[in-house]
Amino acid sequence: MSEFLSENNACGQNLLNIVSVGNSIVAEILRLKEYVPSIYRLETAADRQKYGEIILDFSYFKVAEAHEKKIEQSPVYFELSDLDLETRTNHLQLITRFYLAFQSVHHYATDLKQYIEELNTGYYIQQTLETVLQDEEGKQLLCESLYLYGVILLVLDFHIPGDVRERLLIAYYRYSGGDATPSGDESNIHDVCLLLRSTGYVQPAQTQAFDTNFIDLVLARLRCDDIYNQLTIYPHPSHRSTALSTQAAMLYVCLYLSPEVLHTQGAQMREIVDKFFCDNWTLSIYMGITVNLIDAWAHFKAASSAVANVVTPVAIKTLCQQQREQLQKTLQKTQEIVREGVLDDAFVLEHANQIIVLMRQANVLLRWHCLHTSPAVFVVSGQVAAQVHQTLLHELQFDQSKVYNLLLNCSQLELTVRELLSELQKDREKRWTSNREEAMQYLRELSEAFAGSRPLTKIEANPQLQQWFGQVAQRLQKLDIAKPQKAGRLIIQVMQALDEVQEYHNLHANMLVKQQLQETRELLNRMAQLINLKEDIEIHIQMISDFSYAWQLLQRDFIGIMQENIKRQPRAVIGIRAVFLKLASTLEVPLMRINQAKSEDLVSVSNYYSTELANFLRRVLQIVPETMFSILARIIQLLTNVIKEFPTRLEKDKLREYAQFEERAKVAQWTNSIAVFTKGILMMKKTLVGVIELDPKQLLEDGIRKELVNHLANAYNLGLIFTPEKGKTNVQLLQEKLQALAKTIEGYRRSFEYIEDYLRVQGLRILLEESQRIINYNVEKECNCFLRNKVQEWQSRFQSQTIPIPNFLPLQGDPNKSNNFIGRLAHEILRCTEPRHTLFLDLKCTWYDKRPPHSELLAGSGFFSVLREAMAPAGMVGLERLYAHMLADELKRNLDKLQKNLTSDRMWCDALSSMTKELESRDFPGEVAKQPIKYYQSYTQRWLKVWPTLLDWVLSLGHKQLLRQQIASELSFSSKCDAKLLENTTDTLNRALMLELSCNSKLCNEQGVGMLTELQEILQYTGNYEPLEQVFVATKNTHNMSLFLFLFSIAHVGRLQHSNHTDSLLPKSPKDTIDCVPLIMGLLTVLQQFHRNVKMLYISYMCQYVVTVAEAQLTDKEMLGPEVVTMLHFLQAFVRLARLPLSVLEQRIPNMILSEFDYLATPVK
Repeated sequence: MSEFLSENNACGQNLLNIVSVGNSIVAEILRLKEYVPSIYRLETAADRQKYGEIILDFSYFKVAEAHEKKIEQSPVYFELSDLDLETRTNHLQLITRFYLAFQSVHHYATDLKQYIEELNTGYYIQQTLETVLQDEEGKQLLCESLYLYGVILLVLDFHIPGDVRERLLIAYYRYSGGDATPSGDESNIHDVCLLLRSTGYVQPAQTQAFDTNFIDLVLARLRCDDIYNQLTIYPHPSHRSTALSTQAAMLYVCLYLSPEVLHTQGAQMREIVDKFFCDNWTLSIYMGITVNLIDAWAHFKAASSAVANVVTPVAIKTLCQQQREQLQKTLQKTQEIVREGVLDDAFVLEHANQIIVLMRQANVLLRWHCLHTSPAVFVVSGQVAAQVHQTLLHELQFDQSKVYNLLLNCSQLELTVRELLSELQKDREKRWTSNREEAMQYLRELSEAFAGSRPLTKIEANPQLQQWFGQVAQRLQKLDIAKPQKAGRLIIQVMQALDEVQEYHNLHANMLVKQQLQETRELLNRMAQLINLKEDIEIHIQMISDFSYAWQLLQRDFIGIMQENIKRQPRAVIGIRAVFLKLASTLEVPLMRINQAKSEDLVSVSNYYSTELANFLRRVLQIVPETMFSILARIIQLLTNVIKEFPTRLEKDKLREYAQFEERAKVAQWTNSIAVFTKGILMMKKTLVGVIELDPKQLLEDGIRKELVNHLANAYNLGLIFTPEKGKTNVQLLQEKLQALAKTIEGYRRSFEYIEDYLRVQGLRILLEESQRIINYNVEKECNCFLRNKVQEWQSRFQSQTIPIPNFLPLQGDPNKSNNFIGRLAHEILRCTEPRHTLFLDLKCTWYDKRPPHSELLAGSGFFSVLREAMAPAGMVGLERLYAHMLADELKRNLDKLQKNLTSDRMWCDALSSMTKELESRDFPGEVAKQPIKYYQSYTQRWLKVWPTLLDWVLSLGHKQLLRQQIASELSFSSKCDAKLLENTTDTLNRALMLELSCNSKLCNEQGVGMLTELQEILQYTGNYEPLEQVFVATKNTHNMSLFLFLFSIAHVGRLQHSNHTDSLLPKSPKDTIDCVPLIMGLLTVLQQFHRNVKMLYISYMCQYVVTVAEAQLTDKEMLGPEVVTMLHFLQAFVRLARLPLSVLEQRIPNMILSEFDYLATPVK
């Protein structure tokens, strides 16, 4: 590191920190671009209609106070106020993150401006702007600082449009209280808004007034100097534009901060174009964001004129011809050199220079073809550029496969050479010493041979040669690799001397001596090559093989050809690995300055780019699981519909029928194909991509999971669309859909069970985990509509970036406005079991049609069994949770209104207070005993307009609770059969914990609550819970609630009658919307939200009503009327469903009436 960047040099360290922060800001913007809340884009008409009044751009500043009053005070905008609060709650965390990123851009510009002012005012001793620009590192950093400012603005405009930025800033301004900042520093939100306002164009305006002298000096250095000393690495004149490509990109960005040069300085622009863009007009400005100069400079007179002078039809034709010929030659050379068996350490040592030249040529060609044959990423208008692009492709006779093959060859060459060089550098001294010892041994043997002491045939003794070979061996003994120049000269002298001795003494006549000399020369040659092997050769290769320009192009244009290559030849994955390692090496570009500054952002930034690259690798390799699944679909079809399962016992004459040789041969053939793909991907070694290590086995499993998730989600989505069909009832359609879905899921289960050994993964575990994750994610999304604090996509614990669950658009015309399949299924079950049209007999757990002849619609046990097979226990639990959210939402909305009326409405309070006094007085029934029914009716008739709404609400609550109870029952039954050990264990643990909680509160700490939460989830899956015991809302206990629900009950129980055939209460009229069991379940749900005393008081009022009316009827007619009989049946059903002991009634109703009410209701003849 130079003196300028030493730790005690404040000038250099401050500038380095500024540049480091600039790279971090770019990474943060690239990371956040995927998380812009969709509502702030206002792309759809629905979003504009819903959020248009609360999501505003900078026009808000003109009418801020009036607009806030409009939202908060006007009664018409109560709903708007709630929507604004919901938006704030759900998005403030993300909006704050965006604001911090925008604020950091302003801080960057302010810090850079301050640094330049400090240089100009002499704040740094012996350092001025000119002296910094004379230092090599200082010159690079100053240019980078201005360049990064331009890149930040370009990336912001490209990924987060101006109108979206304005809306996000206004949202932060409104929700954070105007001048508040997350860090608590002095607010500069107005300056941030000025900097990041919508430009109305995709090019950055000069929004921060930098010193013009600073900009001019930076442009001069970029225009005139080779600031990164790249020309020494690319010495050939035809490679000049590649050598200066990084500098050219910086110059392109910085020129926007001096627009007068682009507009009017024709001479300067011609010089720039001739130097940097004479044979290329597409460049990468930062990590693969490419621009076409023909397009980008179209609106700048001097710049467009200079480019037009270079990009002419004749020049394009000539250039394309040269590039086409060079591509063909280079492709052939690289193909020959990467052929198996060619590249080894000896070859690399001998031909290191030629390999570097070939690498350089291949990378230059690769860069030119990738940039110029692909459309630019950053497009302004693009019309003229598109025409030039088409002309170039025509003249070039472009074939993408050739470029891709060159990329593969080049990547493989670089990877292999790097690995070999790394190994050679590691063992360099050891190899050199070994070669020296071996050469010395050969020379000693020759010395001994010419002494006559060794019995080599036909070698005459020669004392002179004996002495000479001995002396040469001694000279080699003194060689030291630590002194390469001296050792190199001596080795060359020895090799020349050996050649001369062989010629002069005619030693080549003896084959043994000739061979010894030849092997000695080879060893000396290797020693010379090892001396010439310098450490900076790997750095040269890294600089030559820069691939950052293709960061986005590769992901956009090459995925198809990569996947096709893998599909055709699974072993091609090995070559793909080399390409990704080449791309991974470009991570040094954004990380170098961050690393030099020892910034804390290093981990975050490297993790972002590594994750992006790893995700790209996964997308490419996804073709393997995709192809597997296309083959697996055929296997599923055969295993599910054609091939029969062997029974445990089989008659001999039916053996051929079950053998099905042809079908099983097809399955075996397709299975082999899947195994070949598996083998192909597993041949890839573990690969370190940035800071993330990718294991091929894990990649395969992730790919299989991703493809399985897509198939399962699609199966659920398409399988649970309920479109009415002619000739089929809703119930029939629902059951058919569930049976078909169950068959599909069973097909996946059987095929995964069959294929998992060939895939080398645990197929059934993957199937279970992913189906559970899909259902939980969709339940979470469906429940969001009932929550104010919604779970966002990026917050969901069920969603994954590696294995994303696809989102499908809600069905158009869906009256229930369900978000996904789980919502459609829940509402369809509700529709098929609607209490208005069905009767539920709890003794048979079956729904019947209300209309005569009361045909069976849906048998609970059979239906919920099919539902479990189709949706698995996870789906059943998901439905139960969704119904629970529906219940909680309905209870919260209606119970608040009901409690408010019971405590605030004068008519309600007076009536209920009066009735309470009368019912609880010692004289009751008194005069009421003569006509008790009329007395009670005098009160029930006061709420005649309220009862229909309340009845619908109570029936709706009971309906959902009834379904939850049936789901719990099915889960409990299936767990007792299929997971008996789990069911027994969790039940025992649950009882033990309940006992412990009743004795002390030690389990109420954080660890205990976590354990109880985890246990509750398992208990839900085993059905070990009681839905009716769940409390959904916090309420205030009120005496009036018991009395009001009592009045509601006696007003409606009269619409029911007892049926001896079914031993249940049925509506008197088939057209009546009431149903007994949902009614009781709804009442129990409401009462459960209050203290137990409220429920018991309700029962007391009901029993008091029975006794009062019974006494009056027995006194008057000596028999019980239907009112009492029906009410007693209702109370018995109520107590049974509430799981209360019968003694609750026995304590409140005389035993004679309770046990003999049917007899007492029989007419006396």
